[in-house]
Amino acid sequence: MKRDIIHIDDEKCTGCGLCVPNCHEGALQIIDGKAVLISDLMCDGLGACIGHCPEGAITIENREAEPYDEVKVMEIMVSKGFNTVVAHLKHLREHNETGFLKQGMGYLVENAKTLPFSVQSVKDAVHAEPKPVNGSSCGGGCPSSQTVVFNPEELKLMPKGENGSLASQLRQWPVQMHLINPVAPYFRGADLLVAADCTAFTMGDFHQNYLKDKSLVIACPKLDSGKEIYLEKLITLINEAKVNTITVLMMEVPCCGGLQQLVQMATQRASRKVPVKAITVSIRGEVLEEEWV
Repeated sequence: MKRDIIHIDDEKCTGCGLCVPNCHEGALQIIDGKAVLISDLMCDGLGACIGHCPEGAITIENREAEPYDEVKVMEIMVSKGFNTVVAHLKHLREHNETGFLKQGMGYLVENAKTLPFSVQSVKDAVHAEPKPVNGSSCGGGCPSSQTVVFNPEELKLMPKGENGSLASQLRQWPVQMHLINPVAPYFRGADLLVAADCTAFTMGDFHQNYLKDKSLVIACPKLDSGKEIYLEKLITLINEAKVNTITVLMMEVPCCGGLQQLVQMATQRASRKVPVKAITVSIRGEVLEEEWV
């Protein structure tokens, strides 16, 4: 059958590899120093790789090719993990390939019991609609504020190695208050941890005992500017994301109390009620006080 598919000009291709990670379907590889389309059935012909070729070696042409096979592609995507699956399905959604998107989601539903992640977590990530937030210095296009949801099934303790290392319990990116999108899917109905910047560096058990199973935002009430933006975001987290609980983790130094004040102001102005726990930590990482406020 004839369909749109990429063409690589070997004379122009330098083998830099920039196109490879931008082919969500995994249809490209660098072989013998050149980019190669390894399978017609894996190329969707949408050209995500084109804009990443500095030499202009990749174009779209209409020619005889094997039909694109979304089921085959999904089998490969699943083996590469949660974020690859999400990137692939977002790619289809952004190009309005609703038929392939339905096939891909259908494959996940049919194979839900064997997947290393939940289908719902994929749906939330694929259909998330980040909104511009006033005060964000670089908007939706800034890599530091691009929403990433980590696979919750992978957030488990790693076996202790020689250095006793443990896995991170971070569920999402970004975490800094100015950069977060308060209506991102990972905040919906979540237990929220609002942590002062310094707390993670003083507490050896920060990840396992305080961050685990929570969504995170961090801030410094003394050094950060634009605290009115923080207040607006906290109110949105309560009213729109409908967070379940808020834990404020702060240092014993007086200026850190401003973080608790911001949260309490947000709860007073919000239309919903949400339980708030305040935890005060010493500069040696010891919990000095913990109470619901």
